[in-house]
Amino acid sequence: MWISTAYAQTTGIFDQNALIQFLPLILIFVVFYFLLIRPQQRKTKDHKTMLDALRRGDRVVTGGGIIGTVARVDNPEEVTVDIADNVRVRVMRSTITTVLAKPDPAATREAAKQKTEARAKVGTKE
Repeated sequence: MWISTAYAQTTGIFDQNALIQFLPLILIFVVFYFLLIRPQQRKTKDHKTMLDALRRGDRVVTGGGIIGTVARVDNPEEVTVDIADNVRVRVMRSTITTVLAKPDPAATREAAKQKTEARAKVGTKE
């Protein structure tokens, strides 16, 4: 025989040298997972929850940089946004990149109540 039996037995798939050769590749994948893949998945999940929580009165920024206030949520894919006085634009919900401010419902009610009281006082003085 030309090949010794000891050399022929070490050519299996689970050779220790093969495992050592794949160890750097496995470590690179683990580093990529924790530094790139996982944060991107978290960012995507946060963006989706932000879009799902979108409601009327939220100040938003679209992908094109337009800042406006949500006037109406038409359906799960479209939102109507006020970008100026008497100017409403329908945008895709997925193009909204940031919610700048969420209105406080209690503060909104309080402001509306104060406006109503001010109008009532002006009406009684005349």
